[in-house]
Amino acid sequence: MASHALGEGQPQLVTEREDADFYLDLYRRMLLIRRFEDLVQTLFLRGEIYGTTHLYSGQEAIAVGFATALVNGDRVACTYRGHGHSLALGVEPEAFLAELLGRATGVNGGRAGSMNVVAPERGLIGCFGIVGGSIAAATGAALALRGKGSVAVAYFGDGATNQAYFFECLNFAKVLSLPLVFVCENNGYGEYTPMKDVTAGEIVDRATAMEVPATAIDGMDVWVTRQTALDVIRRVRAGGGPELVEARTYRFVGHSRSDPGKYRPEGELDRWKTRDPLVVAEQRLRDQLGVSEEQLRELAADVERELGEVERAALAAPFPEPASIPEFKR
Repeated sequence: MASHALGEGQPQLVTEREDADFYLDLYRRMLLIRRFEDLVQTLFLRGEIYGTTHLYSGQEAIAVGFATALVNGDRVACTYRGHGHSLALGVEPEAFLAELLGRATGVNGGRAGSMNVVAPERGLIGCFGIVGGSIAAATGAALALRGKGSVAVAYFGDGATNQAYFFECLNFAKVLSLPLVFVCENNGYGEYTPMKDVTAGEIVDRATAMEVPATAIDGMDVWVTRQTALDVIRRVRAGGGPELVEARTYRFVGHSRSDPGKYRPEGELDRWKTRDPLVVAEQRLRDQLGVSEEQLRELAADVERELGEVERAALAAPFPEPASIPEFKR
């Protein structure tokens, strides 16, 4: 999974690969995120994971597509729905699951839980429980990265566009021409409230009003998100100033914990599942890149084997000693 991950080796110019093996790897990453989240939900309901969880199921194409355009030295800030982003950046699944289980072998020594993971060796400056907090953190990172050829990426939901963080940081980033990419993962809901009920106008128009280039894309298609990421990040890295991408997507699960999502209109979830990022990718892999059904089945089986080993190892790991302090790679 980490073969194209941020943080490995020296910075490289990102190549625009289009071969079947490359996209099959991206599909595997998305599938691993989906099955990882399924496992997290199972463990949560069994009482193995405490606190709360916010699953990324349905939004995998965004994190995976954007991760392919990032290189060593870039920085990423995520929301509390950060499992998928972390895995897409190359955080090891076993260490991540161990973190959610509060084990000493976790990414942060079992201290961060689901919402506050930090992995600086992968460029992840944090997952933030505060709505809009990722925007402010990434803006600070972008300020530090000026003139270094690196970029910062802020992931946030549609609900955060009604926070002061959003407007303040858009303005600040534009005035100082920061190397910052705002990625709004618009899944249609701010927690349990439909976006259209609380948000006036279009999100992209809020950016363009400040002369920040903005585009809305299909966030369910990893081909689209990757190409958009390549184009936008190339311009930002070259000194073009901040840009915003609104990736329109949908979460296939409730907001958090055991939320059944009964506030959604009848049939809405089913309609969005026809655009499932995994289904979209499978169809293109078969129809355009010649990937066989057998290859897809073998890949799925491999992911299941990997996560089985991850679960066993993470559950067997010890809890941290009360006085221990985890060491972080800088």
